[in-house]
Amino acid sequence: MKTGILLVNLGTPDNPRPAAVGRYLTEFLTDKRVIDVPWIPRQILVRGIISPLRRFTSSREYKKVWTDQGSPLLIHGEELTRKVQRALHPVVSIPPRTR
Repeated sequence: MKTGILLVNLGTPDNPRPAAVGRYLTEFLTDKRVIDVPWIPRQILVRGIISPLRRFTSSREYKKVWTDQGSPLLIHGEELTRKVQRALHPVVSIPPRTR
């Protein structure tokens, strides 16, 4: 029996500005596995209410933790991946959508 390690990152904005945070929120929250309601109500909820309003408050929070290297979630996720790879010598890849 083989054991595997799955490291998952659900994404991060490209930068902490409201436009990028809004794009990220829209992409993330319109996924049917994240908000489990029918497509049309989910689109109205996310694109009409959540993303337009939350992008500003979320942007302020992202700016508090953002570093010169970028998103802490992405930076630390990539660092963890490298450490796991060095420690266990597995084949590790990061899907393009998480970068």
